[in-house]
Amino acid sequence: MNIWSFDFAWAFLALPPLLYCLYRCKIIPQKRYFPHLQFFGNPGKWRNMEWLLKALAVTLMVGALATPVVVDYSDPRNRNGIDIVLSLDASGSMNASGFSSDESRATRFEIVQKIASDFVMKRREDNVGVVVFGDFAFIATPVTYEKEIISEMIGYLSHGMAGQNTAIGEGVAQAVRALKDSKAKSKVIILLTDGEHNSGAVSPKEAVAMGQKAGVKLYTIGIGEKGEFDSKLLAQMARDGGGEYFAAANEKELREVYDQIDTLERSRIKSAQHTFFEHYFQYATAGALLIVMWLIWRRRVKG
Repeated sequence: MNIWSFDFAWAFLALPPLLYCLYRCKIIPQKRYFPHLQFFGNPGKWRNMEWLLKALAVTLMVGALATPVVVDYSDPRNRNGIDIVLSLDASGSMNASGFSSDESRATRFEIVQKIASDFVMKRREDNVGVVVFGDFAFIATPVTYEKEIISEMIGYLSHGMAGQNTAIGEGVAQAVRALKDSKAKSKVIILLTDGEHNSGAVSPKEAVAMGQKAGVKLYTIGIGEKGEFDSKLLAQMARDGGGEYFAAANEKELREVYDQIDTLERSRIKSAQHTFFEHYFQYATAGALLIVMWLIWRRRVKG
């Protein structure tokens, strides 16, 4: 998306008095005497055209002084977002249904896919990646700005594709690895699970320590009925990881959780001194210069 603006828009305040003076302030010409006035045509039309050209030249010069710029917000350099990794539980228990009142036959994982895709598409300024975990964890999509690709890939995932158990520590550790090349000042992992840690070579405590060392903030979400997931573990992980812990018993509550995280982790607006843009004042200056040169040439020819 390209947005036109002016660095010094206040310069246009000088335009009205300049145009007024150009119109009202008369130049006293040097008197010359010539007996054969019939050789001269009617100068009225030329004078009107000359005034319009002068007015255009003044407008272009003021426009150049105002410094027109175009900021291309599709340029990655003009984004100052957050790098986020969604770590999703795809264990066998995510095949349970009844999580949504509107879609009673839909599994927990299918509901999570839909909500996670919506969350990704809302993070317009951010880079997002996805990790899936079960018996082990793997990076389903690397951290990238291509939201459509991420959303589409989430739709291809399925429960059980990483095994039937729940390796929470692996889910966090793999998410930290996905962020290892991140240059973002703010890095976030959002871990979602409906079970208890019972698999994997990395413990949740070790995984959180990895995140702390890498400067990653950790949010944890437990879904399902009370007692189905280890709320104490998830709350402790969130505290140690600098984030927050949430619980959701149904689809509505899970949407509210993601909306709350979306509000908590807003991308900072990039300051002007770190915004990359393209200046166009040179075109206005060149146009004004051409008009002035032509007017000078015209006057010399007439003289």
